Amino acid sequence: MEQKSEIKRIYRSRTERVIGGVCGGIAEYFGIDPTLVRLLWVFIILLAGTGILFYIICWIIIPKRSV
Repeated sequence: MEQKSEIKRIYRSRTERVIGGVCGGIAEYFGIDPTLVRLLWVFIILLAGTGILFYIICWIIIPKRSV
């Protein structure tokens, strides 16, 4: 039997977005609450300061979900 397995891809969210939809897209990908991802992101920004740069890179690289 041949099974087609669909590749799970990450997209920026169109519905769960505050700035660019990156945190919402990550939350949709992992099936968790977007607020948890946003809190984790703020923690990373405050802890290391690299979170802002990483968010901008993700915003550029991760495509928007098509309609």
